[in-house]
Amino acid sequence: MRKPHILLLPLVLATALIACSTVGETGRRQVNLVGDSKVAAMGLSEFNKYKQQNRISRDSAKNAAVQRVARRLAPVVPLKNAEWEFVVFEDSTPNAFALPGGKVGVNTGIFKIARDDAGLATVISHELAHVTSRHGNERLSQGILTSIGGAALGIAMKDQNRGARTGALAAYGALATTGVILPFSRNHELEADTIGMRYMARAGYDPAAAVQFWKDFAAYNARQGASKTPAFLRTHPLDSQRVANLERELPRARAELRR
Repeated sequence: MRKPHILLLPLVLATALIACSTVGETGRRQVNLVGDSKVAAMGLSEFNKYKQQNRISRDSAKNAAVQRVARRLAPVVPLKNAEWEFVVFEDSTPNAFALPGGKVGVNTGIFKIARDDAGLATVISHELAHVTSRHGNERLSQGILTSIGGAALGIAMKDQNRGARTGALAAYGALATTGVILPFSRNHELEADTIGMRYMARAGYDPAAAVQFWKDFAAYNARQGASKTPAFLRTHPLDSQRVANLERELPRARAELRR
């Protein structure tokens, strides 16, 4: 019987052959099997559902801050055919998100960490960088390829007993998750940090604020109780890794600072 990691080889080769997209800011090659228009339609649908199911904030100061930052960021973010919408949600979790098509949600909880507009710009530009880098398309594509690999493995083992098939599929799933999906997720976060810092610099915000924001976020996480999840099982990089990446990229971003 062929080992599961051998059966992953065709999947890896197929990925390399069809990786015809490039992240403009970093030059990284990526898999993109899902069209932008389809992903944008999915984003619009999900955003409308989210607005229906979650409470929209009426805090005038927080809404004004988000709209103020949005007006500066939108012109420098290369999102084709964007239909911009920035909404503040009443949620104490310090988080934000952006969906294809220009739909952005910001939780009121992020104001516990963002010290000023530059801190808020750090968060929003990071989320927008996920969209412009087509990270959502890439994750969907990885899911498709992983499913194809699992189906191929199932066919290859059709003559094996049930226990062997179940064990091999479980091993394949674990290997695909820890060897492909999670590493890409962590790299997406670092890439969005890097690109987002450039966007905020082009919008006139000092990119050094991004370094400070993630230091503050790390301190917040420490106060909440540091996660004991091993680094290789995380969807996000360690806070210390994010800060180090931003400090390394800071000179490049500062060169684009517009006053």
